[in-house]
Amino acid sequence: MAKPKGGLTKWFKEKWVDISRQKKGGGYKPCGRKTSKKGKYPKCVPASKAARMTPAQRKSAIRRKRAAGNPGGKPTMVKTFAKSKRRMKRGGKKKR
Repeated sequence: MAKPKGGLTKWFKEKWVDISRQKKGGGYKPCGRKTSKKGKYPKCVPASKAARMTPAQRKSAIRRKRAAGNPGGKPTMVKTFAKSKRRMKRGGKKKR
């Protein structure tokens, strides 16, 4: 029987990195941390996604992850890309 090529199998085989910890020579440190005593929460994404993110997107994702905190000692899922705010047209009211 052939193994599936996508889905959860692909997700597990991806290289996950912590975008909040950059290396000096470029790239990111692997996802996870040795001890949870420090207050900074890691924001982990696949390396391919991290390479596509702009510095502003990375900063936003890290800020939202850390703002969510760690209630009850369990990891918190935070979307990598923030929802864009839609602007209303001039006048402020929707047309019917």
